[in-house]
Order: sequence, then C-alpha cells, then structure tokens
Amino acid sequence: MSVKWEKQEGNNGLLTVEVTAEEVAKGLDQAFKKVVKQINVPGFRKGKMPRQMFEKMYGVESLFQDALDIILPHAYGHAVEDAGIDPVDQPEIDIVTMEKGQPLVFTAKVVVKPEVTLGDYKGLEVTKLVETVTDEEIEEQLKSQQARLAELVVKEDAIVEGDTAVIDFEGFSDGVAFEGGAGTDYPLEIGSNSFIPGFEEQLIGLKTGESKDVEVTFPEEYHAAELAGKPAVFKVTVKEVKGKELPELNDDFAKEVDAEVESIDALRTKLKEVTAEEKKQLAEQSLRDDLVEAAAANATIDIPEAMIQTETDRMLQEFGQRLQQQGMNLDLYYQFSGQDEDALRGQMAEDAKKRVQVSLTLEAIAEKESLQVTEEDINAELEKMGAQFNMSAEDIKNALGGTSVLENDVRFQKTVEFLVENAKIS
Repeated sequence: MSVKWEKQEGNNGLLTVEVTAEEVAKGLDQAFKKVVKQINVPGFRKGKMPRQMFEKMYGVESLFQDALDIILPHAYGHAVEDAGIDPVDQPEIDIVTMEKGQPLVFTAKVVVKPEVTLGDYKGLEVTKLVETVTDEEIEEQLKSQQARLAELVVKEDAIVEGDTAVIDFEGFSDGVAFEGGAGTDYPLEIGSNSFIPGFEEQLIGLKTGESKDVEVTFPEEYHAAELAGKPAVFKVTVKEVKGKELPELNDDFAKEVDAEVESIDALRTKLKEVTAEEKKQLAEQSLRDDLVEAAAANATIDIPEAMIQTETDRMLQEFGQRLQQQGMNLDLYYQFSGQDEDALRGQMAEDAKKRVQVSLTLEAIAEKESLQVTEEDINAELEKMGAQFNMSAEDIKNALGGTSVLENDVRFQKTVEFLVENAKIS
C-alpha cells in the first residue's frame, strides 16, 4: 500500500492511498462469501453458487461496495498511521479507481489536529485570593439547612413566595386546549421558576379553592414551534396551599444536621472550619484556572469546527447526565426552559471552543517541556481514585477500559502544576 499526504489550507489535507491488487482481491473474496449466502439459485444450495456464475449473472461490480466496506477501514487506518497525521473528524472519501485485478485508489479529505503556536506560559502573573469566613456566611448556611429540613404544612392563608401550591391546570391557545398543557394535583413551589415565565407570580394571593385564568406568553424559542411566542391562558384551581415550617436553631437541630456535633455552637464552629477549607481549595483552583486560561489566551490556534462540535457533544452529554442525577432529562428541560437542542448547543459552543483551546495548549506545553507520565504516576492516581470510590486500583483500571484516558488526565495535571511552579503569584 502506498500513501501520499498533501497538506492544504488551514487544518485540511488530502490523503491519496493505493491499495494493492492482492488486497482488493481478498476484499472481493470476503464480499462474495458474505453476499452469496443471501442468494437463492435453482440447482444450488444456499451459499454454494459458484463465483464465476455469480459474476456472470450480477457482475463483479455488485461486490464492490461490500468489498470497500471491508477494505477501507483497515486501509484508511494504516494510511493515517503511515502519514503521521492526527484526524479530528470523519474523512470524506472518494474512490478514484476500482477494478478487478487492479489496485484500488482512493482519496480522503481529512481535517487534522491544528498546530499550536505557544505564547507566554512561564512567568505568568496571577493573584491568589485569600478570603476569610464571616459569621454572616455561617448564619446563611444555617438558614439554608433550616429550609432543607423545613416541613410543608397545610395553611389557610393566601399563597406567598416560597409556598407550595397544589394545583389543577389546563392551558389554552386561541381558545383550544393544547397537548401537554394540563395537570392534576401538581405541587408547584412558587418562586422555583419551573413554569413558563410569569405563571407562578400570578398565583400569589390566591387561597385554597380559588381559581384564576393565568395569562402568559410562551418564549419565542419555546420547543413546541406551534406555541412559540404565542399568548396562552391557563385555567388554574388551587387545591391546597402548603407553607414551610422551619425548625428552631437549637442543639437538636444541630444533631440532625450533623450527627458528629453535640450543640448548635459546635455546629457553627465546624461549619466555619469546613467553609475555610473549601475557600482555600477554591482559591487554589481559581489560581490554576487563571493560569491555564492565560496560557491558552496567549496561544494561537486555528481550531477546526469539527473539534468544537465534538466537544459540544461531550458537554451536552455531561449536562444530560447531571439532569438525570436530579431526576430530570433533556426532554423535560427543553419543555420547561422553552429551549431546543440547537439553542442549547449554541449556548455551549463558546465554552466548547475554550475547552478545546485549553486542551490543545496544555498538550503543546507538555510536549515542549517533555513532561512525562510515569508508571508510578498512574499507580498513584489509581490508588487515589480507588480510595475515593472504595474500589481496588485494578477495578478502577477495568472500569476505565485501560489507562490511556487516565494518562492524559495526569499529564494535564502535571502541566498545570508546571504552570503554577513557574508563575509569579501575589
């Protein structure tokens, strides 16, 4: 097999590959064995039709596509390796010539990983923030814990923000009820902003048993095109109103929040210590983020759109997983937010581009500074993850499908530490 690589404008290039006639013949043989099993010919058992008869009846060209499906993945993979390139998207393949008994020639338009021109990354000036923990912050945390442990108690008073209203509702557009616009005994926390903008506020002041026509306008980017930007009326009946009853800030409350403390004062002390440690870690992480962003901003990279799309796909998947952990999914998110996938991807695109810029920059720094990941580094990380997830190092390795991903993560960690060690920190 012969391979020719021609670098073109930007991150594009053209591979020209010639596959030997012998390899083409093997591919045609495999294709025939596959296809002949699907053909019924009088006088022959299924799959036993002679090759010569098949080609006379159907032509050898009828095997070409199946043969290409067999030949191309292997040939393209070897061509990429021989050319020493790093594709970042699926190739656009064009068959130049294919004949029985002759070499196969094809071209592949390829988008490759871009070159990185590093700017300043050593001696970067950054400021490390050091924040103290105030008593006011601790009291806010206690209030948050109060709200978390609050009980919902049925009340006779009118709805106020923070209450949960149990409602029946049905939505109408142009006087016609629309699909998905009705609910029964739905618990809605007022102020949660989980319904269409303007809906929840109009329930404030209502009491149990009262009804109201709530008038709203669907967002222009609402996922259901037939409702986007249109006014609607929801007929709402309040079935029940529940208010939050907060527990007292006493020693019993403290023990319920944290079984390791005996009093409210001990809880305050512990919260202060924990918060101080969290702020310290956040400050250190912020320092690292600032250094990485600065190094990436100083680098010049022509990022292919394909890499941004791939990273956006990854971000969308991560977002969907976070929603599932909260008992939600993307479809429900689109419904409640009034967005669709295209709008969400559009919001993520800029962050995706920054992620790619950072990743390529760190990779280039690691290569320039010859930062290596040792077996000891990998084992230490496996032990660390094993302790975190209460799993053995071997089980962690198996769950990851090897150590290649972990190796990249450790290399990036080392690169960030290199930036910290060579920074001017005030």
